[in-house]
Amino acid sequence: MKNIKYTIQAICLTTAMILGSCTNLDEEVYSDIPLEKFFRTEKDVLMNAGRAYTKLQRYPEEFCLWTLNEIASDEMVAPGRDDGFVWDNGRWDEIHTHQLSATNKILTLSWEFVFEGIAACNEVIYETEQTDITFPEKDRIVSEIKILRAFFYYWGIDNWGNIPFSIDFTDKKLSEQKDRQFVFDYIEKDILDNIEKLQSTPGPLYYGRVTQGMAYTLLAKLYLNAQEWIGEDRFQESVDACDKVIALQSYQIEDDFFTNFKVYNESSLENIFVIPMNSIFTKDRFYWYTLTLNDASRATFNFKGQMWDEFVLEPGFLDKFADDDLRKKSFLFGQQKDINGEDIIIDGEPFIYTPTIANYMARKKWEGARCAKYEYQDALEYYTTDMENDYVLFRYADVLLTKMEALWRMGRGGELIGDSEFQKIRTRAGLEPWELSDLNNTEFLDELGREFAWEGHRRQDQIRFGVYGNAGWNKPVSGANAKLFPIPQSVLSTNSNLIQNP
Repeated sequence: MKNIKYTIQAICLTTAMILGSCTNLDEEVYSDIPLEKFFRTEKDVLMNAGRAYTKLQRYPEEFCLWTLNEIASDEMVAPGRDDGFVWDNGRWDEIHTHQLSATNKILTLSWEFVFEGIAACNEVIYETEQTDITFPEKDRIVSEIKILRAFFYYWGIDNWGNIPFSIDFTDKKLSEQKDRQFVFDYIEKDILDNIEKLQSTPGPLYYGRVTQGMAYTLLAKLYLNAQEWIGEDRFQESVDACDKVIALQSYQIEDDFFTNFKVYNESSLENIFVIPMNSIFTKDRFYWYTLTLNDASRATFNFKGQMWDEFVLEPGFLDKFADDDLRKKSFLFGQQKDINGEDIIIDGEPFIYTPTIANYMARKKWEGARCAKYEYQDALEYYTTDMENDYVLFRYADVLLTKMEALWRMGRGGELIGDSEFQKIRTRAGLEPWELSDLNNTEFLDELGREFAWEGHRRQDQIRFGVYGNAGWNKPVSGANAKLFPIPQSVLSTNSNLIQNP
């Protein structure tokens, strides 16, 4: 367990342990406890708010929103293996080729992730506002959860466009479908109405919680995508929101890129908003080691159990990195070494991860570069000891690159190009800083890919840069309608108010 106890993790774990469920943080255990009996102290209210945050924990799972976005982009793929595994009746191929059916399991579970998160926020807001307990932090807690709900809605309009909308926990009617403009405006308003009530200075007490830094980053990214989502140029507002984060003087670009992804990454001054993970108490949540690596990598990392050998870097993506770009070490390729640094040889064959894949339908066991961006701790074993790294959702590099993109799109990139913190994003990777003349659509998008590979950004970035529908590796050209995922059929069948995306 982590040496430092942070509040939101303590909330989640303590809540589970008090109510007799130490390992299932998603279990709904409050439904039979009247509010007047459960909420007795400020601590009770704060612990209850933690239930909304735990809904984030599923994000990086095998069948959830991170996977849906990554497989739909050009940086991750799950080809069929030559032993017949992984293909999964074509569900990964549907996502990869942008021919997604409304019954796809990953699609359905991703939708449930987003809207269960919204429902949990609605419940916590209602319960917190209803309780008679008063204390200085109460309004701040409500504001936190409102902006957390805005984050879930941001994911909703990003992926599905027109979506069901409800902010009233007591309203049991089927939710009405609202268009992207309506939900965009609501997200913006909820952030602006609540942001000043949030904690401005991050620290141990607010680690993993919504702070002003997180809220302004979310607002900046909302505005950055406004032209694509609602047809409005909001780039100046995006710059202004980024400047609010910068003015907090609470974040900085780390000297070492990989500091942000270490096993114990709580000390990162770059990470703005994370999902706290724990090797024991968030089992079956963060297990990328088994999703991406082959069994032969156990000799490198001392893993236990079987690796699933499923997700690999899409061939061609590694070519975006210069040979001396330190961020290229986010992926394993070439001759693999054991824990002592010796070449791994198995049955006389060198263990080499090849960045190329000869056959999309029959990938061989060591084909495809593998992810090692998050540091792997010793002796990981699926559902026994999962990854301890806190999963990063927003970091300061995102703020600076968002500001730069917004300025560049307004023809004002020179205002930030010489900033030392902005330049450090590349210099810490061993590269020369950008000159303004270096920038074009391809280079900017490639840099976003190099910096944020496998962080869940890529699909949104490709759409914004107008290349999402292009043909790719074993992917045909897709039309504009593929920029939105279909609403799951199970949802359409239970809510007659919803109309499927075209």
